Amino acid sequence: MYREHTIGIVVPAYNEEGYVGNVIDTFPDFVDRAYVIDDASTDDTWTEIQEHAAAYNETHTSGAVGFDDVVVPIQHEENRGVGGGIKTGYLAALDEDIDVVTVMGGDGQMDPNVLTKFIDPIIDDVADYTKGNRFMRTEDLDAMPQFRLVGNSVLSLLTKIASGYWKIADPQNGYTAISKAALQQAPIEDMYEYYGYCNDLLVKLNAENLRVADIAHSADSVYDDEDWKSHIEYDEYIPRVSFMLLRNFIWRLNRKYLLTDFNPVALLYYFGAGVSAVSLGGILASLRNRKESSGSWTLSLFLGIALLLFAMVFDMEANSDKEVLIDDQAVAGDMTTDSVGVDASAESGVSDTATADDD
Repeated sequence: MYREHTIGIVVPAYNEEGYVGNVIDTFPDFVDRAYVIDDASTDDTWTEIQEHAAAYNETHTSGAVGFDDVVVPIQHEENRGVGGGIKTGYLAALDEDIDVVTVMGGDGQMDPNVLTKFIDPIIDDVADYTKGNRFMRTEDLDAMPQFRLVGNSVLSLLTKIASGYWKIADPQNGYTAISKAALQQAPIEDMYEYYGYCNDLLVKLNAENLRVADIAHSADSVYDDEDWKSHIEYDEYIPRVSFMLLRNFIWRLNRKYLLTDFNPVALLYYFGAGVSAVSLGGILASLRNRKESSGSWTLSLFLGIALLLFAMVFDMEANSDKEVLIDDQAVAGDMTTDSVGVDASAESGVSDTATADDD
């Protein structure tokens, strides 16, 4: 246990032979339950998980009552994607009533020594969900390959719009922690199962008015390993995730601003998009037919864009108390919090914040 809370780790693994064993070996001692999911790997990942899980369970015991083993190996019969693996772990943790559930990749690219920095804001009731952010410090951006930086920046912008978390960045970061209450409240059963699950989950959390904290951490460990290779194919990944975000954006607007409550944000978005689309069509038709009536369509287009901008501003304001930025200078440094309306206790080093309500 950690600070009188049960802690779980979900480790999704697909073809991580040679990596996932070390992830298991380096679990912090305070972890009560670790769900290591083999997503129908085609190499010896499952064998490695079983061997290292057995060795770990022989030398470690859970601090929580009722758990015989710490590491629980789980194998999917069919490949479901990284989101599917995490969903399996989340649901298992819910069944066992784990207080805080973290996610670490099976590729060994997430430092277990900073795990408490993701857990503390949840225990201190600063956030319901925490995630890593490799963009918060300028010096960390140099460690990321340029093509990944561009792709991640595009998806960050799209995720801001789709999720309503306008200050949260680096949405592809898989180092996360979530509270039991958030898992119970968010529709986890419907979580996207492929790469892009992290973007999908942010939308679902915002629809439930849950608080998200970005934890600054370095990208060095991810890109310094020359043998490590991402499973993501960006030429397929970005279009697929972009379409998913558009669908989720519409779902969030309907659920949050029209169905469960009323807020003109949704209407501004819809009217703005409609006016802009019609105006742009009118401008193109005028140019094609060489008519001089494109001026009125141009004014109409500006009106549509203005409506969209107003919608974004109101969306930002509606979610301003659901976002927290925590600049954590690794393990030994002081924690500086640039918060957007939340409260933290000084016990774990989070300071200078104000209380946020779960409206």
